[in-house]
This record gives sequence, structure tokens and C-alpha cells, in this order.
Amino acid sequence: MKGRDLVSMLDLNRSEIEKIFEIADQMRRYAKSGTDILANRVLATLFFEPSTRTRLSFETAMIRLGGNVVGFADPSTSRITTGETLADTIRMLDSYSNVIVMRHRIEGSARLAAEVAEVPVLNAGDGSQHHPTQTLTDVYTMKREFGHIDGLRVAILGDLKQTRSASSLCFGLSHYSDLKLFLISPEGLKMREEVKDQMNSRKMEYLESTDLEQYLPELDVLYVTRLQKERFPDPAEYEKFRGSYVVTRAMLNKAKKGMIVMHHLPRIDEIPIEIDITPNARYFEQAANGLPIRMALLSEVVS
Repeated sequence: MKGRDLVSMLDLNRSEIEKIFEIADQMRRYAKSGTDILANRVLATLFFEPSTRTRLSFETAMIRLGGNVVGFADPSTSRITTGETLADTIRMLDSYSNVIVMRHRIEGSARLAAEVAEVPVLNAGDGSQHHPTQTLTDVYTMKREFGHIDGLRVAILGDLKQTRSASSLCFGLSHYSDLKLFLISPEGLKMREEVKDQMNSRKMEYLESTDLEQYLPELDVLYVTRLQKERFPDPAEYEKFRGSYVVTRAMLNKAKKGMIVMHHLPRIDEIPIEIDITPNARYFEQAANGLPIRMALLSEVVS
């Protein structure tokens, strides 16, 4: 994968995904101690939207690999505010770095960056559809928990229309077989048609519903998403959906033994703190897995 961009989970095949997982397993030993695999290499981070886990795990990953980091987490400090185009910003950083990681609110921005830059571009989330490194982290977490992905029963719950982690997870899981996906959301926040079209083209089995509890006894994974407040143009519309789904202990008591609860974080009120101490909670382990995954990916694409 040397020199490759990663804009979407559809840019990878299954063997490449599994290879990244194998390397991530190896990288776990360096997550604290570090290594010099990418000594003298530079990662440029362009975060046009807020981020905590994704940005910090990428930066930590590069530092643990012996490299350095430049960039910004606040676009108001960049020349974008004075009218510089995204393409020109990318061209500038292309000359400064060995790899670029970018997050942007506009869908397609990562693809544009990949076309402009000569160094690899890794998409840290663009628009409402793609977030491949989050999905690699999510699927890796499932793999470590169950030892396999084929045959799992996975529910994605919440704001499926606007949550890029949800759409991206559908793309990632479509690489596997005998897997059934339950898409649980309010009627107004159903998964986007273009995502379902992609799943249909891959003959992926999925079911849409507004009711989670009837499927709980079947599930291996409950993947919870938050309402994307920042993507609602009307605050009243956000309030209409707020609190649509809340994971409770009573709900977990009805679940299949061994079912895990995942969340891309940050959470709002969809998973109360009391769920953290249940044997089902895996979202903090999930977040931690982002570091070895991003170390693996950087080590693979950076020359």
C-alpha cells in the first residue's frame, strides 16, 4: 500500500483490510514504547472540523512511529479564512510532508485532496458518508472480540442518515460474508439510499426498522451513534429526534449473552454512564484500538 490514498472503505479489498489488522496487532507493542519506523517523516494534519480521538490518535501514531507532525486543528488559524482554496492548501502541505490526514465537512473534499497531492492522503472524515480509519478501528475491535467478522449480526442504531461512521461501517462490513446488518433508526434518519445501493450491489443482507428490542436476542454487536446536532439545519428538528434511543440496563438484560456495545464517540445521552461498567461496554477499548490501526496504516502508506 506504499503511496496509496485512503478515501473510502471501498478503496480497500478484504485481504488489504486483514493485512492492516495483522500489522496493527504487531504495532500494539509500540503503542507506548515507540519505534523509529517513520523517523524523519512528517505527517500533515488538516482538521477543518472538530476532532479529539481521530486527530490525537493520528498524531500520537506518527510520533510513536518516530515521525513528526505539522498542521492545524482550527481552520481559523489558516489562510483558508483569507480565501485560499482547499487545493492550494493541499499543494502547499504536499511539499512539506510525507502524508496528509484531512477532515472536512464537505463530501468529496478528501477525494479532491487525493487528486491534488502527490503524497498519500488519508481521509479522517468528510461529509456524512466516509470515515475509513474509524471503520478500520471498528471492524478491528469486532475481530479482536469475536475472532472473526463473517457471520456476525450487527445493529447500527441512531442517526444513520448523517453519521459518517455508520455509512462507512456499512461499506467496511460489506467486504465480509454471511453477515447480517440491522439498520435501526427513526423514520426521518434512515440510511441514505446511495449507501443501501452499494450494499445491494454487494448482495449484503440488511434489514431496516425503528424497533431495536425485537432484534436484541440475535445481535453480536450493537453499534450506537449520536444525533449529529451540527448537521441539523433546524434546531427544532434536532429536538424532535433527541432521545429517540437510549441504551439501558433493562435493554441489555434482553440481549444475547456476549453482545457488545460499541460507539464511535463522543456520546451525548444515548449511552448513560452506568452502562460503562457492564460487561457489554467496548467503546473505550474501541477508541484505544484507533492507535494501533492508525500506526499500521501510516507505516504501510508512507514511503
